[in-house]
Amino acid sequence: MSKLLIRNATIVSLDGLLEGHAVLCEAGKIIRVAPSSQLVRERADEVVDAAGCYLAPGFIDLHLHGTGPFLVDNGSPDVEEICKLLPRYGVTGFLPTVAAPRPPSEDKRFISSLSGIRSPGAEILGFHFEGPFLSLTGAIPPEALSAADPERVRQMIESSRPYPAIFSISPEFAGVLDLIPIMAQNGTPVFMTHTAANVEQTQAAIDAGVRHATHFYDVFPSPPVTEPGARPCGAVEAVLADPRVSVDFILDGEHVQPVALKMALQCKGPAGVCLITDANIGAGLPPGKKFRFGTYDVVFAYEGGPARITDNGPLPGGLAGSGLTLDAAVRNAVRLLGVGLPQAVRMASANPARVLHLEGSKGRVGEGFDADFVLLSKELRVKKTWVGGEPRFAME
Repeated sequence: MSKLLIRNATIVSLDGLLEGHAVLCEAGKIIRVAPSSQLVRERADEVVDAAGCYLAPGFIDLHLHGTGPFLVDNGSPDVEEICKLLPRYGVTGFLPTVAAPRPPSEDKRFISSLSGIRSPGAEILGFHFEGPFLSLTGAIPPEALSAADPERVRQMIESSRPYPAIFSISPEFAGVLDLIPIMAQNGTPVFMTHTAANVEQTQAAIDAGVRHATHFYDVFPSPPVTEPGARPCGAVEAVLADPRVSVDFILDGEHVQPVALKMALQCKGPAGVCLITDANIGAGLPPGKKFRFGTYDVVFAYEGGPARITDNGPLPGGLAGSGLTLDAAVRNAVRLLGVGLPQAVRMASANPARVLHLEGSKGRVGEGFDADFVLLSKELRVKKTWVGGEPRFAME
């Protein structure tokens, strides 16, 4: 069993920064965290001198459609390549997000091909189905939606095994309240998104088992004003008011005003807000090139900016996911929100792990946790990433 020893690191913990520390790992698990002076005699197969750089828990992306020239909806070969690419952005685990339209008869074949992936790199922690039970399509093709069907839900769950199937639904979608308890079996989180639900519809979905709101504020339109001077409430207010529900945001500076994240932190506390990318094909690549997403093209004006629909799409110039990477989202949290590094990292690691009920094994640099790490420079750039104690990326 191989051993990994990282010395002279500044560990990013939930509560602060631990300078001059070392981490010893064996068989993919952290077996000791201590001041470096206490582990000077320890031997290991790989010994890394962090030289004071930040050692953070690996990032977890709850919502990702693509990265580089690869797209989840293109199938398992692309997802395998995404797994290999993500560690360069500090991501050690993620939910490949499926959004493309396909008939129910194709679900089993397509999802089963994904569930058979065993690719080195970032770990697949489940599959995220952004649909087909949505009321507002946003950038998702309308033909991706379908009627509420309990048997289709069960088939998608079964085809995803051994991974959990995580559904994003709209609370106002006809018949969805009958589907949510099936989706939530075995403690699997159910997300909500793409919704114009009113307060009562949102509360009913939460009572039925919804526990997280993804790309919050995006495709969560405000209800129409019916009484001049009286601001209406809808899904956003119902989510912010309910402590059972966590939220995530695309923090690229364009998808959502940063003040919305500051408000969510006040409402949800430090453990209830996550960072995601909602990254599309082309994320992480130089801007300017067009990439095919479904039946239309998207383009990025600048590195890390949103994916925008080109003239051949339904909403030219409209948002269609992002070009964000999760390490950039962490840097943006420090820059745009003014939070400290421990909170910025927490929103990309411990909090997503909590959403997935993995808080006992992932999201912290602590004894007994998985040896998933990212080594960050003082400028918060990824220097090295380990998944299960194995090196998966090293900056050249």
